[in-house]
Amino acid sequence: MQALWMLFASLMFAIMAMFVKFASEEASLGQIILFRGLPTAAGILAWAWATRRVVIPPTWRLHIMRNIAGVGSIWLSFFAMGRLPLATAITLNYTSPLFIAGWMIWRQHDLTDRLRTLAVVIGFIGVIAILRPTLDHSQWLAALLGLTAGSLTAIAVMQVRSLGQSGEPEWRIVLFFALSSCLTGGVATSLTGWQPPSLYGWFTLLGVGISGLLGQFAMTRAFSRGSAALSSVLQYSTIPFSVLLGYLFWDDHPDMLGWAGMVLIAAAGLVSTWRTLALARRA
Repeated sequence: MQALWMLFASLMFAIMAMFVKFASEEASLGQIILFRGLPTAAGILAWAWATRRVVIPPTWRLHIMRNIAGVGSIWLSFFAMGRLPLATAITLNYTSPLFIAGWMIWRQHDLTDRLRTLAVVIGFIGVIAILRPTLDHSQWLAALLGLTAGSLTAIAVMQVRSLGQSGEPEWRIVLFFALSSCLTGGVATSLTGWQPPSLYGWFTLLGVGISGLLGQFAMTRAFSRGSAALSSVLQYSTIPFSVLLGYLFWDDHPDMLGWAGMVLIAAAGLVSTWRTLALARRA
């Protein structure tokens, strides 16, 4: 059952990225970010009120650090999704395990962990394959920002681990991330002005929020119900899902070098994630 929850979460996140790309044709980035957070924040707040949960966290510092990185990542990744082939944008965002592994190697000043070091090197060779000079010049900024989103996701993930170790429940971590998305999206929209969407635009904006909510819920269930290693492996199924959606709706055909880059990044991410979890279990 855990595998099905994680596969469903991966499909929902790929669909969310698809809706982000569609919504970027009509709505501003601030509006898209706002609608990404609204359903999640409203749903969790309603549930917390109905079950009499304490919403105010005992400490704000880790939440602030997590949300600066997490919201920054979602802004950059959504920008990239609107301007790059869907699979390319998704793959760049999944470089976060490589940044985590690289940070751990640097922090420990330890290059003797050859498997993790090799995974980082192979992963960034995959990045070079995707960011090769033949990439359209108009896409370079989006690609680099998408890669930066992956590094910020790595910081956010490490902050989430710290929050979990301090006893913070998962629902409150997700709630404040959603509220931060609403806040930044709302402020940006108020500064740039509301762009009235058509009926199609409303559909895509709601699609972003609902698919993101379902993906978040399913991913939380998957990680809480079984092996974290299995969930970490299956979350990379978002990449083939995004390849399929990109082909169906935009006729995107990754070339051989693009395919090689995606495979290298996914394989290196899986190896580095497995290595991190294995070392954590030993500790």
